Amino acid sequence: MTQKRLFGPEELGIILHRLACQLRESHSDFSSTVLIGLQPRGMALARALSQILAQDYGLKSIATGALDATFFRDDFRRRDEPIRANRTEIEHSIEGKRVVLIDDVLYTGRTLRAALDALHAFGRPQRTELLVLIDRRFRRELPIQPDYVGRHVDALDTEKVRLEWAEDGKLESVFLVSETPAP
Repeated sequence: MTQKRLFGPEELGIILHRLACQLRESHSDFSSTVLIGLQPRGMALARALSQILAQDYGLKSIATGALDATFFRDDFRRRDEPIRANRTEIEHSIEGKRVVLIDDVLYTGRTLRAALDALHAFGRPQRTELLVLIDRRFRRELPIQPDYVGRHVDALDTEKVRLEWAEDGKLESVFLVSETPAP
């Protein structure tokens, strides 16, 4: 197994601040916006962005939530191991609101399709947007495109994007991991 570090804490900080700035430009005071992180890693990104928006822009009351789309996936019955679901925590109404779904890596689009199905069990948003830290771009199986992208990463099907988290919940590094040894 080989891994290549794509970026570390300094560049991640820049990317997260840029994404927060883009959200601020699009959503102004966030009074009609709900940030929903996809469990598990999207929720950590939603928290990080919410903290930046509070610290840099003084937006203290941003509605956030966590969504687990496990049982809405089209492949959840095909797994050999038992399914471990996370908690969905949406305490704010999404009816008529602008919802920003937040996830770490967009690859085939199937997780996001499941998330859209799961989200509509909680109401009908006025608009749904997608923010991802990493967009793999190639091998998309569904016509899903993000509205906000931290970084585009071109990778082979045999490679995986791995995010490394610190114990305090902060994202430290992003790696491109290959199961096959480098030539």
